[in-house]
Amino acid sequence: MVSSSNFICPPCEICDCPPPLSLLQIAPGLANLSITGCGSNDPELKEEMEKQFVDLLTEELKLQEAVADEHSRHMNVTLAVAKRVASQYQKEAEKCNAATEICESARERAQALLLKERKITFLWERIARQLGWEGE
Repeated sequence: MVSSSNFICPPCEICDCPPPLSLLQIAPGLANLSITGCGSNDPELKEEMEKQFVDLLTEELKLQEAVADEHSRHMNVTLAVAKRVASQYQKEAEKCNAATEICESARERAQALLLKERKITFLWERIARQLGWEGE
């Protein structure tokens, strides 16, 4: 057995653990119920009061579990909606990318045709000047 004078408690700053939950944090609605002094002389009354306290605490925990379950369901629905909307945006983005590629391809073809037309125009103009045309 270790005597209390030989045991040294480590400093609190080292521990990264969260502090344990108090009864107030677990079930704030039960904070005003106290069984410590009530029925302390009567063992049967004390036992009954402890049972009621445990029942109330159990009910509070079940309610908190129900709220957590509802919150989880709500988050799952929200996530499903977000995934659906993201999928729609992805499809729209793919359409836009395809349209941009089509437009870029058409622009490149038009640019190539314009260059071809300029060459033909230059040739005709050169022939016309050789034949005496002076231009405008």
